[in-house]
Amino acid sequence: MELFLQTLLDGVLIGGTLVVIAAGFSLCFGVMDVIDFAVGEWVMLGAYTAFWFQEFTGGDPMAALPLFFALFFAGGYLLQPLIQRVTAGKRPHPVLMGLLFTFGLATVAKGSALYFWGFNFRSIRTWLSGQNVQIGITVPSLRFAGFLFGVFATLTFMAFLYWTRTGRAIRATAQDRVTAGLLGVDVRRISALVYAVYAGLTGMAGVLIGALFSIHAGMGLRYTTLAFFVVVLAGMGFVPGVIPAALFMGLLQSLTAVYLGSRYVGLALFGVFYLTLVVAPKGLFGRGS
Repeated sequence: MELFLQTLLDGVLIGGTLVVIAAGFSLCFGVMDVIDFAVGEWVMLGAYTAFWFQEFTGGDPMAALPLFFALFFAGGYLLQPLIQRVTAGKRPHPVLMGLLFTFGLATVAKGSALYFWGFNFRSIRTWLSGQNVQIGITVPSLRFAGFLFGVFATLTFMAFLYWTRTGRAIRATAQDRVTAGLLGVDVRRISALVYAVYAGLTGMAGVLIGALFSIHAGMGLRYTTLAFFVVVLAGMGFVPGVIPAALFMGLLQSLTAVYLGSRYVGLALFGVFYLTLVVAPKGLFGRGS
């Protein structure tokens, strides 16, 4: 029984770290119609930035999360016009063009990381590293903090979407860009804002993931894949569905690894992914695009 409870807890905590990545990724698709293949590279860059921040300043990256958000927010805001240029206008197959463009960005980011930082694995330590709380089962403090951060950031972001004027403009743009533009919404500014927030959230998630796991140039693909899985399960563009979908994916990983073996985790995730595409292409809640 203790093993089962520990496995459930680990699964929930794993899901919590995926929530932030998938929420921004989902909204990016909903507003901009862009499937950002570089989502995992934003995670990787966030982790490396935290590592070098700690190397040069000796500070705790967890205490500087707002700084990392601001840094990646600015990077996303500056990059978005390039994505807009590739996908907007009368260009054919804008979704495919966006996918190819961000695939190129991911390739450049990974190649640059390999060139500058090599194949070495790195890690960062925070004041929560190595600390656990015993309540009959073991609660890793850092993972629990990551879970709380993920849920808090996503709920705050959703409150912004539903209870502010700018949030309503974002949701209107996600539903129909043309109509939103006719109603006075500055679609270009909203798209730039959404991509900047997405990059900021994902960069912060990279800091947490860098504190939990090893940092290396090839780590991005894993998180790109997981973000795809979560967003497809939640329904493409349906942000409220991301939290339960991420928690389900975390539980699936944890239960499969413990009771079937870690080599079957990928098979289980891909199985759920393909089953969702075939049986419920709009996601478990039927609200996806």
